[in-house]
Amino acid sequence: MTTMGCTSCSTNKGKPNGCQSNGGCSSGGCNRLNVHDWLANLPFHDPSGSCRIVEVSFNQGSRKEFFRNNNLQDYEKGDFVAVESQNGYDVGMVNLTGELVRLQLKKRSVTEDSQEIKKILRPASETDLQRWRENKAREAAALVRARADSRQLKLNMKLCEVEIQADGRKATFYYTADDRVDFRELIKIYASEFKVKVEMKQIGARQESAKVGGIGSCGRELCCSSWLTEFKSVTTTLARYQNLSINQTKLSGQCGRLKCCLNYELDTYLDALQQFPDHADVLETTKGNAHLVKKDIFKSVMWYVLPDSSRHYPLSVETVRNIKEMNKNGVKVEELEVMETGRGLKGKEPEPQFVDVVGQISLRALERNSQKRRNRERDRGRETPGGHAQQGQPAGQRPRGPENRGGGNRNTEQRNRPQSGDNRGQQQSSDSRNRGGNPNQPQPGGNRQPGEGNNRGNMNNQPRVERRTPDQRGPKRPEDGNQPPPPTGN
Repeated sequence: MTTMGCTSCSTNKGKPNGCQSNGGCSSGGCNRLNVHDWLANLPFHDPSGSCRIVEVSFNQGSRKEFFRNNNLQDYEKGDFVAVESQNGYDVGMVNLTGELVRLQLKKRSVTEDSQEIKKILRPASETDLQRWRENKAREAAALVRARADSRQLKLNMKLCEVEIQADGRKATFYYTADDRVDFRELIKIYASEFKVKVEMKQIGARQESAKVGGIGSCGRELCCSSWLTEFKSVTTTLARYQNLSINQTKLSGQCGRLKCCLNYELDTYLDALQQFPDHADVLETTKGNAHLVKKDIFKSVMWYVLPDSSRHYPLSVETVRNIKEMNKNGVKVEELEVMETGRGLKGKEPEPQFVDVVGQISLRALERNSQKRRNRERDRGRETPGGHAQQGQPAGQRPRGPENRGGGNRNTEQRNRPQSGDNRGQQQSSDSRNRGGNPNQPQPGGNRQPGEGNNRGNMNNQPRVERRTPDQRGPKRPEDGNQPPPPTGN
């Protein structure tokens, strides 16, 4: 079981208490910008020489300040304390104690005996915590009301956070604005509406993102809301050093500014670029000047392109140096293909090894899907072309078999035509009798509808034969030599 980082989240019989983050306090679940005290469990401990300054965080780590521990009481990470404030007192969480506080003081250029450092009054009591929770619950509604008031006065500002002091006597409003804002009238409205002392603080876009928090394009928590405290200037020159396309959408973070992570690998790229020759942007050739497109620091390759050509030529660093020496002597190279090193940069790829997996993969799911698709197609084809179901059968059903696809199929009629001469004569006579009447009249052989196919089980129902001219019937078959010609009239 992972041990919690603070006493309020300590484990009890294998179950986490406190914020229920299961040991993930360092990820910012209960407090942002956490610091791990890696000197806390060391064996040496000198009470007289220990640091008396304690770092306390407020508003879930968005604000941190140093306070003096005059009572020499032992505080651990996660303890709530009541500290001195400008108007009354405030409640915060102990974030760092011990020798690491001295490192933080040195980093922020603050001396340990500075008179500006306020004092820790006492450990927070249950009454202090209850009042602190009540005032924290008011912050969301206060932010909504404060934004409505600023819009009513038509001020060009954006309120991003409201922090109310634990005793409820003071409220700090954090806002962002491009220009100076005259909010004197707004302060009067806030003071009369919230009954507190109002303090306005302007912050930047990056500080706003740190307070709001979120997930970056890398899939992790924002650096400014998890560990980054110093914001360095970021320009598009950093992207050019790293061969990144100048795409404002991809290079911008959630704050609308260039991503701070462009600074992380800059030193590595600058060290690698020292191996490349200087002033090698243009190479003189007989076909024209070859211009540098990009540099690959991982493969030590420089890519060039010739005029009137879209082909890219990868050249090694040594080859580029040789060409520059030749250009200084007034010699132009013939072709860059001769010095191309792209074929030697990448090793031969191994041929894929194919494995016979026949019989190892089950296709039952595909077979079921195919059977369902065939059933749906069969159900759609059960209706006649006119959109009506066949007579005597429910809609969506029809007898199976290729013989029931319709009576107008000539191939089916020829296949089902009787071979005996007597039956053929009777069939032609029946056709002659019915030709003058209704063509949709059912035949004596059964209740067959127009366009309906023959039933294989009923052999007494003979199909109706179309009348064709001798030219359409083609050459006479040998067995039809003794048949009389078809009737020509009624």
